[in-house]
Amino acid sequence: MRLLFFALLASTLHAAQLEVLQVPGATLRDNPLGDPPARRLAIFSPNASKPDTAMPLVIYLPGWGGSSEDAIVHGAGAWYGRVVDQMATGNHPLRIAVVDGRSRYGGSQFLNSTATGRYADFVSEEILPALLAKYPPDRRGPVAILAGHSSGAYGALLLTMNRQEKFAAVVALSPDSDFEVTHKPLVEQPSVRAVRPAEVDAASATKNAQLPGDGLARLITGLCANYAPIAGQPGKFEWLYDNRGQWRPEAWQRWIDLDPLTLVRKNANAFAPTQRIYLDGAEHDEFGANIGARKIQEVLRTRPAPSTFYESPGHHSDRLPDRLIRGLTWVLDPH
Repeated sequence: MRLLFFALLASTLHAAQLEVLQVPGATLRDNPLGDPPARRLAIFSPNASKPDTAMPLVIYLPGWGGSSEDAIVHGAGAWYGRVVDQMATGNHPLRIAVVDGRSRYGGSQFLNSTATGRYADFVSEEILPALLAKYPPDRRGPVAILAGHSSGAYGALLLTMNRQEKFAAVVALSPDSDFEVTHKPLVEQPSVRAVRPAEVDAASATKNAQLPGDGLARLITGLCANYAPIAGQPGKFEWLYDNRGQWRPEAWQRWIDLDPLTLVRKNANAFAPTQRIYLDGAEHDEFGANIGARKIQEVLRTRPAPSTFYESPGHHSDRLPDRLIRGLTWVLDPH
């Protein structure tokens, strides 16, 4: 694998160092949407640390529409630098690698989907090995920790469940879960109900794709592409309504089957006993993500894997640096 590293000045990132890693994207090559396979990682390390210094590795998955490019180009990386700084000050030095998982629709949920691409494989089969080859892991604690917010927290939970041998812990901030609470009210909105299958076909076209003009309808189109791809038809996926605008419960069931709450309830071994699971939800979350996170913790309370839930002040995307610091500290401080 050919990897290109670019050292960047970090004067605006507190004391943290920012390095950019170009990942070829072999797992995303020939994706059905024609999205660029090569992506950049933004890697934040404590000030003056050397590449051969062993420390825990955190792979951070941003929420819908977010990516490493925000941290690299638009200055959003300052908050990741703050997290790295504070963790180092608290005697928990670590690296944070921010992922680009955007697709034509805005997000991938970090799933493998024949309608969007192999984004789960991109994280676990390409990004993780590249990082472990570059930076030695700290064998005294969790080797690789997944963290994320919202859609990224959803992806972090699913990857931690499905790739148990690769990820030792997860910090899920306001994860998409309990879809009957978080997603159902959105898919029932008039702008979504108005989208017809022909418009879905136009959105998934290989060339000259036309996405719905309404922002919420675009979001639901993207979620459908991730949750309900049609086998044997690359780029195609099931829509939630038929040509008459009637609800299709069989399509919705495919969403429910990928709901983290469903998966945890159905599978007593959803997480390995050695994995650590930190769940978080905001007290006034406008999407109700705190409700699903709390329900997951209620199930996990009876399981061997250490887990906890924290309800943070504020709304869905408030206080993310502080929430991430709290979660990472819990993961790294055995209880």
